[in-house]
Amino acid sequence: MSYRSRIWLLIGLDSLIVLSTIYFSNALINPSLQALTLSIFVISITLLISHHLFSFLFKLYKKAWEYASIGELIIIFKVITYTIIVTAVVQQLVQKQIDFRILAITWMIHLLLIGGSRFFWRIYRDTYLKHPINKKRTLIIGAGSAGTMVARQLLHNRDAELIPVAFVDDNVHKQKLDILGIPVAGGVKEIERIAQELNIANIVICIPSLNKKQLNHIFRECAKTNAKTQMIPMLEDLMTGKVSVNQFRDVQVEDLLGRDAIELDISSISDYVSNKVVLVTGAGGSIGSEICRQISKFHPKALVLLGHGENSIYTIEMELKEAFKQTEIEFITEIADLQDFDKLLKVMDIYQPHVVYHAAAHKHVPLMERSPEEAVKNNIIGTKNVAQAASVHNVETFVMISTDKAVNPTSVMGSTKRLAEMLIQHFDQISSTRFVAVRFGNVLGSRGSVIPLFKKQIQNGGPVTVTHPDMVRYFMTIPEASRLVIQAGALARGGEIFVLDMGEPVKIVDLAKNLIKLTGNNIDEIGIEFTGMRPGEKLFEELLNKNEVHEEQIYPKIYIGKTSQLYIEEIDYIIKNFKSLDREHLRETLLNLANERVEYQKKLVSV
Repeated sequence: MSYRSRIWLLIGLDSLIVLSTIYFSNALINPSLQALTLSIFVISITLLISHHLFSFLFKLYKKAWEYASIGELIIIFKVITYTIIVTAVVQQLVQKQIDFRILAITWMIHLLLIGGSRFFWRIYRDTYLKHPINKKRTLIIGAGSAGTMVARQLLHNRDAELIPVAFVDDNVHKQKLDILGIPVAGGVKEIERIAQELNIANIVICIPSLNKKQLNHIFRECAKTNAKTQMIPMLEDLMTGKVSVNQFRDVQVEDLLGRDAIELDISSISDYVSNKVVLVTGAGGSIGSEICRQISKFHPKALVLLGHGENSIYTIEMELKEAFKQTEIEFITEIADLQDFDKLLKVMDIYQPHVVYHAAAHKHVPLMERSPEEAVKNNIIGTKNVAQAASVHNVETFVMISTDKAVNPTSVMGSTKRLAEMLIQHFDQISSTRFVAVRFGNVLGSRGSVIPLFKKQIQNGGPVTVTHPDMVRYFMTIPEASRLVIQAGALARGGEIFVLDMGEPVKIVDLAKNLIKLTGNNIDEIGIEFTGMRPGEKLFEELLNKNEVHEEQIYPKIYIGKTSQLYIEEIDYIIKNFKSLDREHLRETLLNLANERVEYQKKLVSV
């Protein structure tokens, strides 16, 4: 129906309702009166004109009544009330009296018929048109404003695949009540029972204020059901219009394992980054590229992206230029090998960076066990070259990315990172540059991490391979790790090893189970296979050894390790002689030195 046809239809319907209202009101007051009196005539004409006048004034004829709600009912109330008031005034002026009883009854019948005529289509639509048989029965977690908004959208959206059948909320004052005709069936601990009784196929978590711990608790209850669990979109995406309220996203493993974000000291970071030249090694890697993204938000004068792989450097360069095209940041790319000291010196000389973030490293444990000489070249010699070049050109702050595997290392990778930490602390003692290291655990979603591997195995139908049922690891998200690195640079005084309080470690087998459930699969169908620990692996990781522990936080959730003894002569020996050592001997040498085995150190020095 066209807009004009719709307007004329509503005007005709309302005219009929107004005239019928006067007739019924008069009949109730004066059942024996047959003739049309002057009073009734005045009331009828005034009501008719006033009703249409106020209807246009309050845009009553422009409302989409299939979505009518309280707001529309309030407008109807205003239109009819003002119409009756005007009619009473006109009657007083014309007849010097007001028929209060007729007008009161007219107001009530008028409100009933106009409201009923408008809400009839909404009621018919909601009752008969909204529930196709193939809709998935959905349980909404959270009966607050967000949950109610989601339920209303799903009820009104005929094309939505989901239909809400119950709420879950821990607020006891809401339980056993109905919201939008949907019952609040119980609390979070009752999710399993509710899902079974109501044959729930989908669960949507609608509590934007949840922290990671609370979300984890709710998800564990949802995981006991066979329903698919999703979340409402991020509030900022809703507000910016990127997504609608019924475009739900799957719960990600980052939602469960990532912790609440650390608040950055924006002023201190801005002081040492804004309008400065910043150089990032390994800028194409997972951590390096995220550091570049985070640093760019503080508007450095120039950002030098240094890396060995041209494709990854090109990718992050294009991304940053597009994301920050409205700024004056100069993005510079340099392809360089960390073992080429002369090239690093030249790069430092050309750009004169104020801050260097050293993220380049070999980090894959099993691969480095098979190629320990490559770990030495990249993680030890490469770090020494970058640090020495930074020192020569008086860089203000040098931040090295380390790992929890450097604590009591059992692998070549961990050993080389521990020795690289010692080099960094040594350079801090002999240079005007502030040298620090930042140590953290496994990063979710980085290349070579367990998450992408598990996802690929699940896509292929399983099984998911876990090395040991008791294997545990600390986890953090890439943005969180990058923020820690940036904050460490602002806190640096020189020589520190910064460590993040990473909370509780996570069992890898539990991570695998959660990931299977998150992808909507059954654990028994996909399966989990234990393959045995790989060379160099530990059952658990540590962030500080007993000699390094400093119990006080220097910043919320950030600790600093005590400086342990440095073995620079022994490291120089390894750098000079690693090519002549067979792989097993080299591996043994690295592990002994990194673990500070005194007898071995004396033997090594004597050699």
